[in-house]
Amino acid sequence: MLLLICLAAGCRSSDQERPSNYLVLGIEANPAQLDPRYATDANAVRIGHLLYNSLLRADEKMQLQAELAESWRRLDERTFQFDLRQNVKFHDGRPLTAGDVKFTFESILDPANRSPKRALLKQLYAIDLAGSHRLRFHLNAAHAPFVEHFTLGIVPQGSPADQRPPPGSGPFILDKYESGEKVALKANPLYWENKPALDGLVFKIVPDAMVRALEFKQGAIDFMQNDLEPDMLPWLKSQTNAEVTAHQGTTFQYIGINLTHPILRQLKVRQALAHAIDRARIIRHLLKDAAIAANGVISPLNEAYDNSVMEWAYDPAKAKQLLDDAGFTDPDGDGPKARFRLSYKTTNIDLRRRIAEALKEQLLQVGIELEIRSYEWGTFFSDVKNGNFHLYSLAWVGIRDPDVQHQIFHSASVPPNGDNRGRYANPQVDQLLDRGRVAMEPAERRRIYGAAQRLIAEDLPYVPLWWQKNVIARKTNVQGFVPYPDGDLISLKQVSLR
Repeated sequence: MLLLICLAAGCRSSDQERPSNYLVLGIEANPAQLDPRYATDANAVRIGHLLYNSLLRADEKMQLQAELAESWRRLDERTFQFDLRQNVKFHDGRPLTAGDVKFTFESILDPANRSPKRALLKQLYAIDLAGSHRLRFHLNAAHAPFVEHFTLGIVPQGSPADQRPPPGSGPFILDKYESGEKVALKANPLYWENKPALDGLVFKIVPDAMVRALEFKQGAIDFMQNDLEPDMLPWLKSQTNAEVTAHQGTTFQYIGINLTHPILRQLKVRQALAHAIDRARIIRHLLKDAAIAANGVISPLNEAYDNSVMEWAYDPAKAKQLLDDAGFTDPDGDGPKARFRLSYKTTNIDLRRRIAEALKEQLLQVGIELEIRSYEWGTFFSDVKNGNFHLYSLAWVGIRDPDVQHQIFHSASVPPNGDNRGRYANPQVDQLLDRGRVAMEPAERRRIYGAAQRLIAEDLPYVPLWWQKNVIARKTNVQGFVPYPDGDLISLKQVSLR
């Protein structure tokens, strides 16, 4: 009660200080770095899209559309040509030209700048200027997925590689950046498309989920997307004057497996794991239906999704039989006893621990005992990257091109060369993923990646769990927001307050 009283007082103060026609959004964590050459965390990328334009941008149907590009085309398998819009200016008034685009990509490639996105551009060997608003990108080999990298935000020529975000050309201008407190943006009055309907946005950083929900109830926050505990959704619907909606998304939650482990390298054991997990029950009770059971990394929203990929249904009897067949018999044949023990690593976030407990209970029913080890994020992720795990759970966010499977499952993508952290190797999968990179026709790419999805689903280098929905809570006067499958917030440029 004391917390509610203090919070309500604080919220009233916050409301009095809020500029008119500003939208306040509640987020969980501070964006680490807004410069698009360095931004990697979800909040930094999503806020960055409001500050920086790119040559191309994915729309709400995950299709790439021209943004800074007035037109573009592939001249051959290794060459792209872009003609830029003539009337675009950076926030400091400088006109945006082809030289700025060239500089942005080359600064990412410069080893001295230590951009985490440098490896993404390794196929790019030259950029030619053909006028103030035309340029050509030359690759060193055919690489169909490279088109995805034209979504990188563009910064002015000469922008230093330091901690200060350079000017962008997007619909909003960075106004204030108070680490751990807020990121304030103001509308760009000279935005080349149309001035935003809002005068500004405030991203209010509130790490505690309960406090975020209470601030939303009291009116200090107008909008939240995904930074919500599922248990709070029924309360928000009943206790607040708000609309709470869920929209199908592409974020993929999975259990990662160490395939060098003497037990887990056995396919029948991995199949038993997949059959022993009751995804529907976890989704219903712990996630409050804010997810859909998954069968792989590529979601049904992706045009490369193959609907014939096998699904691992909940079947504990089948799981027990598979473990028997693998030589791990039930110690007494009656009741949940451990055939063997495995460790399961996760973060110390409450929801992740509760999911871990549910998995432990379900796996014990077939004779697999889990030792749950929870850590703060840095320690947990370091162990995952270094292969120090039996089982762990993470999510892939913002997947569009099916080539992401090369990064995750190709045998050449073992860290530090990629994210094949479980050391999965299948020559057939390698061959398909290599072919997918040079196939230019969409139909051919779909056939190749469909075959890869089917093989990966059968081999189970991951146990697929679910695709998370994007859950949005907004006050009823917030109008015009369009949800994106990857959680992008770019449609805030068209939002108004009724």
